[in-house]
Amino acid sequence: MNYNNVKLIFLREMRDQLRDRRTLFLIAVLPLLLYPLLGMSFFQLSQFLRNTAAEVLVVGERELTEHDWLPPLLGEGQFDLALYVNHPDELESLRVSRVSPQLGEPSNAEDDGERTQLDLARTKLDRGEAQVVLYFPPGFGERLETARAAMFERGQNAVATNEAELPEPQIFYNSAKEKSRVAHMRVERILRLWRNAVMKKNLEAGNVPLDAARPFELQPQDVAEEQQRHAAIWSKILPFILFIWALTGAFYPAVDLCAGEKERGTLETLLASPAHRREIVWGKLLTVITFSVVTALLNLGSLGITGKFVLAQFQQLSSFSTSSALSMPPLISLVWLILALVPISALFSALCLACAAFARSTKEGQYYLMPLLLIVMPLMMLPLSPGVELTLGNCLIPVTGVVLLLRSLIEGQYWEALPYVVPVIGITSICCLLAIRWAEEQFQRESVLFRESERLDLGRWLVHLVRDRAETPTFAQSVLCVGTILIVQFFVTIATSSAAIKAAENGIDFQFLLQAMFNSQVVCILVPAAMFTLLFTSNKRKTLLLDRLPSAHLVLGTVLLAIFVRPLGMVAANCVLWLYPPTAGMESQVNLIDEAFSTAPNWWVLLLLMAVLPAFCEEIAFRGFVLSGLRHVGHKWWAIGLSAVAFGMVHSIFQQQIGAALVGLVLGYLAVQTGSLLLCMLFHAIYNGLALYLSELITSVEEAPTDSSFAWFLSGQTTIFQPWVLVISAIGTAVILMWLHRMPYQRTQEEQLQEAREHRLAGA
Repeated sequence: MNYNNVKLIFLREMRDQLRDRRTLFLIAVLPLLLYPLLGMSFFQLSQFLRNTAAEVLVVGERELTEHDWLPPLLGEGQFDLALYVNHPDELESLRVSRVSPQLGEPSNAEDDGERTQLDLARTKLDRGEAQVVLYFPPGFGERLETARAAMFERGQNAVATNEAELPEPQIFYNSAKEKSRVAHMRVERILRLWRNAVMKKNLEAGNVPLDAARPFELQPQDVAEEQQRHAAIWSKILPFILFIWALTGAFYPAVDLCAGEKERGTLETLLASPAHRREIVWGKLLTVITFSVVTALLNLGSLGITGKFVLAQFQQLSSFSTSSALSMPPLISLVWLILALVPISALFSALCLACAAFARSTKEGQYYLMPLLLIVMPLMMLPLSPGVELTLGNCLIPVTGVVLLLRSLIEGQYWEALPYVVPVIGITSICCLLAIRWAEEQFQRESVLFRESERLDLGRWLVHLVRDRAETPTFAQSVLCVGTILIVQFFVTIATSSAAIKAAENGIDFQFLLQAMFNSQVVCILVPAAMFTLLFTSNKRKTLLLDRLPSAHLVLGTVLLAIFVRPLGMVAANCVLWLYPPTAGMESQVNLIDEAFSTAPNWWVLLLLMAVLPAFCEEIAFRGFVLSGLRHVGHKWWAIGLSAVAFGMVHSIFQQQIGAALVGLVLGYLAVQTGSLLLCMLFHAIYNGLALYLSELITSVEEAPTDSSFAWFLSGQTTIFQPWVLVISAIGTAVILMWLHRMPYQRTQEEQLQEAREHRLAGA
């Protein structure tokens, strides 16, 4: 690669982008205007909320005024001032109006009068004229007197005191309205304080010390320093804001550099230059990375400056103590953010560049921002969830590991973060290289770079799919098949959730397990794959890799490969469980399923259900239809990897998804190299069957380790094989995979073009 060409392309793209007023506005002007405008809006909203008081209607005030010993609850147009001692800022947030029966009413009409007033108050509540109705039912004061008198009794009357029915005031509010819900919370807090005041009066009247009702006080001591508390807050805010703007800052320049050049007709001139495609990609990539980093840093700086003034003003308006004011993060945290920003910007820039190269126009390219956000947002939101900490398993998740590592570094936990620096850097580097490789692949394909814009006619498109069917499915049809399988799984899971809950409560039997396996394999996986094969392909046997029978030596090699891989698969499963320990609920579900296995009528029925049925259904879908369509991407390893990821996604348990994806790599490679789906089914059935056999073997060794003749396979822990078994498994797997690698395989047209292009570039 000629770095001088990369430099020239980089300078050219930077010059063109800096001449674009839209780009300059997005990067430089928007951050300077956005956060001050948000701060002004915040102040306006705060003033609006402070100036609006909630209306509280009190019905049955007579129940309180007829008893002089009760502490005051109501004042003039508000609750008693003593009840606002802990929240003086809420003094003007509640406006109290009394709704009581008229004096002089007959005694037998008091209940009807209060009921009429209550109906009137609730009508106002429904209309929104009031936010809370506080109702003291008839006899409320008398029951308080009864409870007070019973408290003074001794001996046997103490039992009656405990069993006496305590009065209960009623609070009516509208939870569908925010203002009513907030007012209800405040009124409920005031009533709790008033109840404590009533209790204090009773204790004083009975000469009982207050310490009897409150024997001790809780005094929590926060050992964290003030700077550490502030750092903990910034560690959750800054990485999220920084990475969101890094993605946004990379997306729009990437769309303009690729899809925009397609529309302007300047991309052909650049491709005709002496620069190679890889040099063009790197020049554009460096440009996008530059804009991503600059956008993120400018937004971070504008947020910090605006936030400093907003928090200071909010502190003055809210009468907080000066010690509680949020200070600016330390300078060392900015260093960590900048160091993490570079690889994350490279990752986002490569993804955006690949999507923009695939787009036909600028308008289409902008549509791809939402899918990218839907993928990236959960990875950045996961570290904000309670209980998610920096562990070896979590740091191996792309983007999430970087955010967790940044949290620890900003909080000053350097020694805790040190062991995870290398894994985070390694995973992030691998993701960056894969994303850059994907962008290079897009620029190597003329069918992507020179796609023409088109208008979709749904009727003609559907007719075209059925009438002009190719021998094998397209890439888009394979992705659509995977999406359909996941959607069907989702709705089937919801439809059967009630039955699953009942079965878990009463115990899972084999009949329920049989029905669940039929739904998950046949209904969710086999039926969608078979329908897509019938509708969208003209050569079903070629699509499903059933157009030729495998030879005897391939069958023998497949059997040996499944036997050799099984111990390695168990070790990988144990490693996954160590990285991501299962929850207690997950372990209970697994135990219930194991108990259901024990109720199987025969061992061969269990073998058909757990080994043969998944081997048939899942291989038809993922190594048949899906892999055949994904191979049109032009590179077999991309197709194998994507099909393995899709294969792992259809499994319900996260730990199982990782193990299934690893096995999917072996199955995909076996399918590509041999061109036979029957061998994949054979491998899959033997692999799952060995899992059932080893499970029974481990159980027998645990129950009677000395009586088992197979204990020499296992080490001291029954889930771990002897080291020599693992060495033989690794050697045998490597030998068979190398043997398969030497075999010629049937290439697709796209793979032939890709290989010819790579040979041409290697020769140049």
